[in-house]
Amino acid sequence: MPASRPGGSPVPSPTRRLVLGLGAALALAACATTPPAPAVETLPVTLADAFTGATRGRGVFTAPIARTERRFTADLDGRLGGDTLTVTEDFVYDDGQTERLTWVFTRTGPGTWDGRREDTVGTAKVVEDGRTIRLSYIADIRSPGGVTRLGFEDVIYRRADGLIVNDGIVTRFGIPVGRVRFELRPR
Repeated sequence: MPASRPGGSPVPSPTRRLVLGLGAALALAACATTPPAPAVETLPVTLADAFTGATRGRGVFTAPIARTERRFTADLDGRLGGDTLTVTEDFVYDDGQTERLTWVFTRTGPGTWDGRREDTVGTAKVVEDGRTIRLSYIADIRSPGGVTRLGFEDVIYRRADGLIVNDGIVTRFGIPVGRVRFELRPR
């Protein structure tokens, strides 16, 4: 017979408490997989506006549960030709690792693009809504510890001072595990 509390209600077993706790955590995590719209004043922006030409940025990836913070700088060079935007990214991480990745985005309609990069799994989806760009993709991310498959849900916007900001939520198996923030300016 299960233990009971004063008044007769049963005490949940440790397994049941664990299952209920995990269920609640997953339900909350599902609500937090897309970054909110920016809370600051923004200017209109498109993918081509944000990434055509030479830009330089600084960023940080944080994963509080793993107590990880990884900073980086990147030089980007974007070229627009017809309905194709090619963006070469040269990263330098705070641990000395360097990496070159190249996005190739293809316009699929008004305000929509598909994208691919060397590390993406499948096709990235881009939606422009005038003041924000939403970029969703899955990538196999290389780090000193190996390769990890992660999901990215990014919101890109232009602040009133002209700074382009990319705020993203990083997921693993659909569960948020970290955030990325990348700020860039023309160079």
